Amino acid sequence: MTTTTTTGARRATAGQMLNKVPEVTIWFWIIKILCTTVGESFADYINETLGFGLLNTMLLFTAIFVAVLTWQMKTRRYVPTPYWLTVVVVSVAGTLYTDMGTDQLHIPLWKSTAVFSVLLAVVFSIWWLRERSLSIHSIDTRSRESWYWLTVLVTFALGTATGDWTLQLTSWAPAQSVFLPLGLIVGIAALWKFGANPVLSFWLAYILTRPLGANIGDWLASPKNATPPEPVGLGLGTLITSLIFLGAITATVIYLSISRSDVIETYDATHVPVVTTNRTKEKIGLVGFIALAVATVGIMTWAHNQPHSTCDPTGASETMPACPKAAMTPAETKAAVAKYQGLARKAIAQDKAGDTAGSHATVQTMRDDWDADAPALTPVNGTTWHALDDQMDAVLKTYAIDHGSIQPAPAAEQEKALQVLLSDFTSQSF
Repeated sequence: MTTTTTTGARRATAGQMLNKVPEVTIWFWIIKILCTTVGESFADYINETLGFGLLNTMLLFTAIFVAVLTWQMKTRRYVPTPYWLTVVVVSVAGTLYTDMGTDQLHIPLWKSTAVFSVLLAVVFSIWWLRERSLSIHSIDTRSRESWYWLTVLVTFALGTATGDWTLQLTSWAPAQSVFLPLGLIVGIAALWKFGANPVLSFWLAYILTRPLGANIGDWLASPKNATPPEPVGLGLGTLITSLIFLGAITATVIYLSISRSDVIETYDATHVPVVTTNRTKEKIGLVGFIALAVATVGIMTWAHNQPHSTCDPTGASETMPACPKAAMTPAETKAAVAKYQGLARKAIAQDKAGDTAGSHATVQTMRDDWDADAPALTPVNGTTWHALDDQMDAVLKTYAIDHGSIQPAPAAEQEKALQVLLSDFTSQSF
């Protein structure tokens, strides 16, 4: 959604690079949405399905992001493979940074949205003051490219927070939630065609592709038979969804590498440049953006006021708080304690037998059940619950399940931590 003002291709000199980003064609937006869908589904697959843990997944993709960004920064012109690989990885990383704040630090989504909005405004302001341009048609120095990728990272984090907050306020299903960002992108495109500021149009649409892609990913991956308020989808799962979209990204990148149709210098040489600077139309376009924002607030307010669940009875939702649960009865408490004792004994036996994968899966199940039972166990005896929870955390740390551990501890340490937990479940009284 930016206009072209150059004519013909040029060569990079010894002191200057060619533009490091692609021309904004339909292919740009297609592959951008594909990348954002992967960001949502692949992060969920590594974190939840493989049980890698949110913190470990975030650290892993931060390291990968640094590596692929280094590769991208070393190129002297736009090359589809490193560029779009960086976008894929930054989409996962940006998603994880927001999820980390929400799930681990318990930062409300409205605060995350506000913080990332202010941060994006600060980044844009400094970028403008230093470079006097926010256009992606002038990313031809290391400095401008650095500001560009910092902006991209913040937009992914902001898009994640805004999208999740929208779902929290409206309780829309993934299939429904696709239409709001899609409609806004269509509206922005129409205003851009009319004559709205192209740079502002581009970055607004860029931010909105994140919730659009994430909602598409949730719709495809969520189970068909989920119990509301858990999202109901097509049941493809996070792995299949990720593989489908990674395959589509790969095919598109191969096509662009061969055709070079999105290389700005190639595009300039085959298209008549369009120069549109109509201040009156830009002002009208700005009014149009404000109108879209007001309409969005109105739609979300209306949806929020409709009857819907305000909490999640399963306690598994990423965007809704768990519903309060009544305290367990003595019989239910006894059964719960027996369940955890059984799981601890099973994991110990698996460790002794050398079945590390089985032991990890058993402890993962114990963690999930413990989190689900927490709202009903805590009211029975909060002191006992917190004491057991501390030892549960010690066990999870030895298995590198959350809590900052990257490598699992030796089996002997895992068994020792489980033995202490088993002893605590036997001696502590609810």
